[in-house]
Amino acid sequence: MAFNEDSRVKIPAILHLMRLGYDYLSLANVERDESTNIFTAIFRESVLRLNSTLRDVDVSRIYLELALSLENEDLGKAFYEKIIDQSGIRFIDFENFENNTFHVVTELTYKKDDEEFRPDITILINGLPLVFIEVKKPNNLDGIQAEHNRIESRFKNKKFRHFVNMTQLMLFSNNMEYDKESTLMLQGAFYATASYSKPSFNFFREEAEFDLTKILADLDDETETLVLEDNNLVGIKNAPEFIVNKNPDTPTNRICTSLLQKERLRFMLQYGIAYVKGSKGLQKHIMRYPQLFATKAIESKLEQGVKKGIIWHTQGSGKTALAFYNVKYLTDYYRKKNIVPKFYFIVDRIDLLIQSAKEFKSRGLTVHEISSRDAFAKDIKATSVIHNHSGKAEITVVNIQKFQDDPDVVRNTDYNLNIQRIYFLDEVHRSYNPKGSFLANLNESDANAIKIGLTGTPLLGTDYNSKSLFGDYIHKYYYNSSIADGYTLRLIREEIETNYRLTLKEALEEIDILKGNGDKKLVYAHPKFVEPMLDYIVQDFEKARITMNDNSIGGMVVCDSSEQAKMLYEIFQEKYAVNTFAPDLLLAAEPSTGYGAKKKLESKVNTAAVILHDIGTKTDRKDQVEQFKDGNIDLLFVYNMLLTGFDAPRLKKLYIGRVIKSHNLLQTLTRVNRTYKDFKYGYVVDFADIQKEFDKTNQDYFNELQSELGDEMEHYSDLFKSKEEINAEIQVIKEVLFPFDIKNSELFSQPITQIQDRGVMLQITKALNNAKNLYNLIRLSGNYEMLAELDFHKLTVLLREANNHLALINTKEALESNVDTSNLLNIALEDVLFAFVKIKEEEMVLADQLKTTLQKTREMLGGNFDQKDPTFISLKEELERLFKKKNLSEVSKEEMEANIKALEQIYTQAKELERKNLLLRAKYDNDEKYTRMHKRLMEKDPLTDSETKLFEALKGLKKEVDLQILQNSKMLENESFVDKMMMRLVIDQFKNKQNIPLDSIAAKRINGIIVKEYMNEFYGRIA
Repeated sequence: MAFNEDSRVKIPAILHLMRLGYDYLSLANVERDESTNIFTAIFRESVLRLNSTLRDVDVSRIYLELALSLENEDLGKAFYEKIIDQSGIRFIDFENFENNTFHVVTELTYKKDDEEFRPDITILINGLPLVFIEVKKPNNLDGIQAEHNRIESRFKNKKFRHFVNMTQLMLFSNNMEYDKESTLMLQGAFYATASYSKPSFNFFREEAEFDLTKILADLDDETETLVLEDNNLVGIKNAPEFIVNKNPDTPTNRICTSLLQKERLRFMLQYGIAYVKGSKGLQKHIMRYPQLFATKAIESKLEQGVKKGIIWHTQGSGKTALAFYNVKYLTDYYRKKNIVPKFYFIVDRIDLLIQSAKEFKSRGLTVHEISSRDAFAKDIKATSVIHNHSGKAEITVVNIQKFQDDPDVVRNTDYNLNIQRIYFLDEVHRSYNPKGSFLANLNESDANAIKIGLTGTPLLGTDYNSKSLFGDYIHKYYYNSSIADGYTLRLIREEIETNYRLTLKEALEEIDILKGNGDKKLVYAHPKFVEPMLDYIVQDFEKARITMNDNSIGGMVVCDSSEQAKMLYEIFQEKYAVNTFAPDLLLAAEPSTGYGAKKKLESKVNTAAVILHDIGTKTDRKDQVEQFKDGNIDLLFVYNMLLTGFDAPRLKKLYIGRVIKSHNLLQTLTRVNRTYKDFKYGYVVDFADIQKEFDKTNQDYFNELQSELGDEMEHYSDLFKSKEEINAEIQVIKEVLFPFDIKNSELFSQPITQIQDRGVMLQITKALNNAKNLYNLIRLSGNYEMLAELDFHKLTVLLREANNHLALINTKEALESNVDTSNLLNIALEDVLFAFVKIKEEEMVLADQLKTTLQKTREMLGGNFDQKDPTFISLKEELERLFKKKNLSEVSKEEMEANIKALEQIYTQAKELERKNLLLRAKYDNDEKYTRMHKRLMEKDPLTDSETKLFEALKGLKKEVDLQILQNSKMLENESFVDKMMMRLVIDQFKNKQNIPLDSIAAKRINGIIVKEYMNEFYGRIA
C-alpha cells in the first residue's frame, strides 16, 4: 500500500494543531494580500483589538509600512523587530499570548509572477503567516533531504523575498523516527528558520514530560468532519492508517507539540531568533533545542531561589549564543518583577574577551569591555545598568586576567535592590581560585548576584573548585548528543609515519650530542628538529587537501613552546611563504601586498601566522585570526593561545606538538570538531610523544579522558572513531562486494551495468563510498596494516563506474516507468544529467538557463493533479523525448538553445493546462476526484453535450456520496457494498435528476470511475 502524505500525515497534523488551540481556516472566500500572504481582514481586526487607540484608517497605513519592511534585503530583520516590539504598535501580544488569533491553513500558495510553491501547512498569528510545515510520506525515495533542497532553491529565488522575510519557523517531517545510525537528515522531523542561501536544519529532542491531557483539547467529530470535507477527504475518516496517525506520539505530531504549542511558540518567536552579522553577511539563527532547555532550566532554578549553577554544554554547542539568548529572556523575566538585570560575561584571557565581545556584537548587543581592576571597580559601583544611550540590550565583558591576584576587594556600598547582576562565567572547568581576589570581588560587590558557570568539559576530579564555587549542574548536553545532532564532528587521531619518526628521533639524538642534556624546551625548538617537523606538517597538510578534495581547509600547530612556534614560523617563511602575517618576525618574505594578495596554487600551503602573546599587537593578532577564518591563511602556529574559545569551522587538521593534560586536552582536541561543508570528521595529528619512542595510541587519549570524565565517559565514547569500528565496516564492504571482481575495472563494470535494481546499486555505491572514507581514515590514523585488507585505490576507480550506472538507473526509471508517471517529474533530473559533464566556460550561462527552464517545466508538470489527462500525457512524452534523445548537458550550443525553446513551449502549454484544471477544480470546491471524473466523462464518448448538466450531476453525486460515507464511514472497508451503493446514486443523479440518458455500459463506466477514486483515497493509493 502506498501512503498518501496528505491523508496520512498532513491532515492528522492539522487536527493535532487544532487540539493545540489553532482554528482551522478554509481558504475559500478569505481576504488576503497575495503579495505577502497576510490575511488582511484578520490582521485588521487583531491590530485594532491589540491597540485600542488606533482607528481603521491607521491600520491601513500601518499595514503598508509593515508590508514595505518585507521589501528589505535584510532577511526580514526589520519585519521581525516590528512584530516582537511591545512598546509601540503591537502586532502580536506577547504579554498575553492567548489574546492573539491563531489559525492553521493548508495549501496556501506563495506566488510571485509565474513562480509559486505551496507549503502543506501554514500557521497564522493575527493573520501573519509566520510558520509553515512541509510533510512527506514515510519511506519516500529521497528522504526529507529532498524537501530541504527544494526550500533552499526557493529561498534563493528573489521573487520569494517577501515570504522568506516573513517566515520565522519551518518544520519538515516525513513522519519517521530519526535514524540512530546517521546524522544525514533523510528521515525524521526537523526545524529551521529562514535563509537566503541554505537553511540550517536542526533535530529536536524533547526533554520535558508533557501531560497531554492538559495540553491537548478534545476535537469533536463534527469539527473533524468539517476539515475532511474542506479537503475533500471524507473517505478517509475511518481509514485505519488515518486513525493511527492522529496519535499525538507520531514524529510529526510530536515536533508540533514541542515547537507549536502556544507557550513554546511564544518563547521561540520572542527569544529564540538571532540576527548575526558575519564576514559573509547577515544570517538568521534559531535557538537549538539544548539552548532552549538550558534557558528553561535556568528559569526553573531562579524560581527555586537558586542563585548559582553550571551549564555543561560540550564544545561547539554555542555557549556564547546561549548567553545571548538569556540576555533577551532574563531581561523580560526580571522586568515582570520590576527588576532591571545587569549582565556580565566573565573570561580569563584577553583573546577570549575579544572573541566573545565580537560574538555578542555580531548578534546586536551593545558590548562594554572591562580589562582592568579600576574599570571593574567603577562598573560594580555604578547604579546605572547600561552604558549606551540608545537603550539597546547590553552585556559587559570582563577579563579577570589583569586583576585576579589583586588583594583588594571591590566593595559596593551603594547596593540597589532594583538591580539584579547576572554573571556568566566562561570556561569554569579551569580552576577558579577560591582564595583569589576576583571571586571575592564578585561576592562582595553583590551578594545577591546570579552566577552561571559555562563549561564544555565536565567538572570531576580533585583538582576542580568549580562545583564548590558555582554550584551543581543546571543543564547538560554531551558530546555524543552533539555528534548525533550534527552540531559537532567525531575526531580521527593520526599517527605520524614511521620514516618520519626515525628522522625526528635521529634529530633529537644529534641535538642531545650537540647540546648535552640541555633544556628540552630549547631542544624541541632547535632548527634541526623543527625543520623536518615543519616539512612533515606541510607535506601532510597538502596531501590532506588532495585526499579530502578541498583546498579551503585550514590547519593549526600546537607547539611545544613559544620558542618552537617562532622557529616553525621562521623556517616556514624561508621555505614556503609567499606573504607574511607577523611583522615582528619578518625574515625572507616578499614585501607585503595585503592579505588579499595571497594566491594559492591548488593545494599548496604558502601562508601562515604565528599567534603568541608577545608577537605583534592585539590588533595584529585579531586581524590574523579573522584572516584565517576567512580562508586567507593556511596554517596557524600557536602555543597557549586559541586552544579554547576559538571557533573556525574550516580548521580541520590539528597538529599537536606537546603533551596536553587535564581539561585542556578536550578543549584543544575540539578545535577541529566544528561542522564544515560535508566533512564527517576532524583530524588530530599527534607529535606529542615522539620522545617516548612513539608508542602512543588512541587508548592513551581515552585513559586521559577517563581520568577526567569518570562516570560521564559514556557520553564521550564517540569522541574518536575506533579501530574496531573501522574493521567492522571493512567486513561489511567485503560482503557487499564479494560477488564482483574488484581487481579488474572492466570485469567489475560488465556485471554492474546489467544491474537494474536501484536498491542493489545503492548498496554497492554506499559500500564503495564508505571504502573511500575508510581509506582516508586508515591512512591518517596510522593503522597502516588495515590498508592490506582492500585495494582502496582500485575501489575509488570502481566507485566512479558505480555512481555513473546509478545515475543512469535513476534517469531510466524516471523516463520509462509506466507504473508511476510522477517519477520523471519528482526527481531533479536536471541535477543528474548535469552532474558528470563539465560545461565549457562560454556555455555556462546558457547551461544555467537550460537547467532553470527544465526545473520549472518539470515542477509545473509535476504539480498537475490529473496525470491521465491526454494533454498532460502528450506534454510528458515530449519531455521524455528530449531526455531520451541525448543528455541535455552534452549537446551543442545550438542544440541547447533549441532545447530551451522546446522546454519553454512545454512549460507554456503545461501552465495553460494547470490554469484550466484549477478553474474546473474550483467549481467542485477544490475536490480533485470529481475534477478528474468530469474530465474523463467529457473526453471520450461524452454522455451529454451539456457540460453544465454533467457538472450538476457530479455535484449532486458528490453531496450524496459524502453524506453516505459520513453516516457510515466503515462502508469503504467493503468495496462490493460501495459499488452497489454508488450505482444507485449514479442512476439517481444522472438519469432521474439531470435527465442524462444512461445505458448499463455508461452507468458501469461512471460507477467504476467514482468507486476507484474513493477507494484510492481510502487506501492512500496514487490516483
